[in-house]
Formats: sequence, C-alpha cells, structure tokens
Amino acid sequence: MIRQFTGENKAEIAKWIGERKAGDDALITQQVKGIIEAVIAEGDTALIKYTQAFDHVSLNSLKVSEEELKQAIAKVDREFIQYMEEAKENIIFYHEAQKKQGFELIKDDGVYLGQRIIPLQRVGVYVPGGRAAYPSSVLMNVLPARIAGVEEIIMVTPPNAEGGIDPYIAAAAEIAGVDQIYKVGGAQAVAALAYGTKSIPRVDKIIGPGNIYVATAKKLVYGQVDIDMIAGPSEILVIADEQADPRYVAADLLSQAEHDPMASAILLTTSTELAGAVTEQLKLQTERLSKQEIIKESLANYGAIMVLDTLAECIELSNQLAPEHLELMVAEPKQYLDSIRNAGSIFLGYMTCESIGDYFGGTNHVLPTGGTARFYSALNVDNFVKKSSYLYWSEDALQKDGKKIIHIAEQEHLDAHANAVKVRLHHE
Repeated sequence: MIRQFTGENKAEIAKWIGERKAGDDALITQQVKGIIEAVIAEGDTALIKYTQAFDHVSLNSLKVSEEELKQAIAKVDREFIQYMEEAKENIIFYHEAQKKQGFELIKDDGVYLGQRIIPLQRVGVYVPGGRAAYPSSVLMNVLPARIAGVEEIIMVTPPNAEGGIDPYIAAAAEIAGVDQIYKVGGAQAVAALAYGTKSIPRVDKIIGPGNIYVATAKKLVYGQVDIDMIAGPSEILVIADEQADPRYVAADLLSQAEHDPMASAILLTTSTELAGAVTEQLKLQTERLSKQEIIKESLANYGAIMVLDTLAECIELSNQLAPEHLELMVAEPKQYLDSIRNAGSIFLGYMTCESIGDYFGGTNHVLPTGGTARFYSALNVDNFVKKSSYLYWSEDALQKDGKKIIHIAEQEHLDAHANAVKVRLHHE
C-alpha cells in the first residue's frame, strides 16, 4: 500500500520523487496551440464553439448576469457563506501584513532616487468546475489581489450542465469581490484572458489551477501575460517524532492522497514504532473514506514512510524534496523552523493539520509543487504588484560624476551612451 524506506535509501527516495513530474505531452501542446490560435482569430465565436464541443453546453452569452449570480448564490446554505466570510477575514488578516510601501532616497548634490509599488490593473482568475470546483481557492486567489490594489478581477469558470455556474463558486466570488464572471473554461478561457475578445477583456496576469490543458495554455501564453505558477500534483511531507499520534499522521497523509493518483504523501520519522502504527492507521482510515481508489493508487505510486536516526536528518531530506506542504509534528516545533529552507507552507505541532491552512487559517493554499519551493513562494500580495524605479540628477551631480559614466560607457564601446553625458558636460 505504501513504500517503506530506511536511512540508506535517502538518495533513492529523492530521485523517485524528483521523477514524479509528468513530461510535456506534444499532442496536447499542439491541440492547445490550435485552440489559442482560434481564439485569437475568432474571439467569442471560438469560445462558444469550444464550450459546445467540450462542455456540451450552448451559450448565448458568456458573461454571468447579476440576476444569474443571485439565483446561483440563493442555492447555497447559509452556514457555508458564514464560514467563508470568517475564512475571508483570516486570509485578509494574514495578507494585509504582506503589503509593502515604496521608498525615496536623497543624496548630496541634488540627487534623489526611489521605487514605486504599482498594483496590476486587471487580473484573470481561472476556477475549475465539476468535481474539482474548490470555492476556497477563489478566496485564496482573489483576496491577495484585492489587498494589493488590483483594479479589476475577472473570473472564468466552465458552465455546468444547465449553462449556469456552480453555486458555491458563485458565492465565493461574491464574498471575495470578483468584478466580472464568464462561463468559459479550458485552454480557450486562458487564451481569452491572455489576448482578449469582444466579451472578455485582456488581463495582465492569469492565476488559478486547472487540468493539463489549462496548465499547458498558461505555459504557452506566458510572456503575453504573466502567470502565477504551473501547479502539479499535491504533496505533503510529515516529519514526526515518537510522541506523534499515528492517527493524526495517517489522517494528514490521506488528506493529500485523496486529491490525485499522482499526489505524494511522505512520512519521515525517527520512530520505527510510529512508522508501523501509521501504516496500520492508513489501512483502517482509508476504508472509511469516499475516495478509496484514488487514495490507494496515490499511496502505492508516491506514498512513502522512511525511518531516520535524527530529526536533523529528516529536515535535511525534507529540504532536498522541497514539499508543497510540510508538517512538523514534533515537540517544540518552532525551534526547528529556522532549519526549514524549502517548503511551500509549514504547519507546526501535533494539532495543526494541513486542512486548517487549506480553508481557514489565513495563510495561502496556492503553493509551489514538484520541488519548486526551492525557489518559489506561496501566492502572496507581491504577486499582484510591479515595482518601478525613478531617478533624478541635478546638473551639479552630473558635473561631479559625468566623467566616470563616460569612461564606463566607452569601455563597453557604447559611444552614444557616452555622448549623452558629454553633450550635457559641454564636451565636444
């Protein structure tokens, strides 16, 4: 059901997890290129055509009307809306602390220079539909953009069988403050956001997860627009000591294994007894869960338990794997926090399950996968701003340092650069 490793297999487990990434599919890439080209050429006509072909829905209008939105939200239970509102406040509380201010520096001779922080003007959010519809992701994607000061947020999501949108997605969009919603999904939706159509305005950045077609489209339009990241299968790595409850450890591993047969669930521990107890709990708890087949395949493919001699070894291997979610299920977890270099999000202590971060804790659940936590961060407010520098030099400052600039420019054989300074210094 789940692979067992010992300390001698550290290189093997790292190689095995590193090979988990699915390679690019040339056929899918070619198909997506064709869809993007059609949307560029035909606009809304292509969007309606592909919606009919892929979602089997005929649409007269792509935009979700105010009345349509209200009718969808009316189907949502009040408790869900209340709890999402509370989650919203926690997410805002955390992300408000990420906001940064510009600065200005003043030097002698009338020189000043600085940096401005400017929000993106328009952002597009892709929200999957069907069984992979996650309202919580709407809050996680939209609220940091709102806090950053983005002027307009556009959401695209596939229509349901009736030609409407998922009621819970609609409710989350209303709570988060989405400006416009369009009923279109797949690669065609990404193309519409990147290039614009008569109905859907072009955006500056596209965020949000999707299937392989959506991910491929995001790769292909990058450069025309910015994107957040290419999300891969979900991952959890638990570091646990001998005091950890095996029920908790198993439950947390299963919470990610249910996502996808490619999901990775790994336990690193210093206790052989805990490893055995967790193995038994995985079997027991899986039988009580609705997605047993996915879980069993995920654990068989990319589930692992490894016993190491020390917590320091566990942390060293975790840093090498750079997991999306890392749980430190150990006594006094905060003392190990500075040792963690590579992880999308870290959960401290025996009671802090990853599910808290997914829904309610306030930290963002849009996280780097596939080892990219080595160099990439969780979605945050900085993802929705750009930084622009400015510089002023007085005539006295140029008289003082102009020769230095000329010398550097001429060494690089850029005479016109040097000349731009010379003419101001009255050099002939």
